[in-house]
Amino acid sequence: MPPMKITTEKLLLVAGIVWIIAGANIGNIGIGAIAHDNLVWWVLLGTLVVFLLFHFMVFQKLVKKHAERIRGFQEDKKQIWHFFDKKGYIIMAVMMGGGIALRASGVLPEWFIAFFYSGLGCALTVAGISFIVSYVRGGSGR
Repeated sequence: MPPMKITTEKLLLVAGIVWIIAGANIGNIGIGAIAHDNLVWWVLLGTLVVFLLFHFMVFQKLVKKHAERIRGFQEDKKQIWHFFDKKGYIIMAVMMGGGIALRASGVLPEWFIAFFYSGLGCALTVAGISFIVSYVRGGSGR
């Protein structure tokens, strides 16, 4: 397979698309759990709390860090998977594996999956949109 190099600036676009897809998939799991649970106000409140925590305490900083890292590349083109660094891929694998294992184990009740995954999915989606906004702005990110 030939190398899949793209302009470094387009890595921001790739990151945005990947994060939006991940957010939609995670959010879909949460929304599916909401459909199985009695939709009560505290599930919606929990969703909002999870979204705000992940957005402001994790993903907003992570988007900034990776956007700056991408903009700092000296090469004109990079491999398409360089939108993340090695640490980012390890964290993603641990989070995905942990989430799949927890859901498969049945340890987590549906109401927890409903609000946690819905909030996390929204936060991931907003992070993806932030990457795309940074790309559209020409990498200025401001």
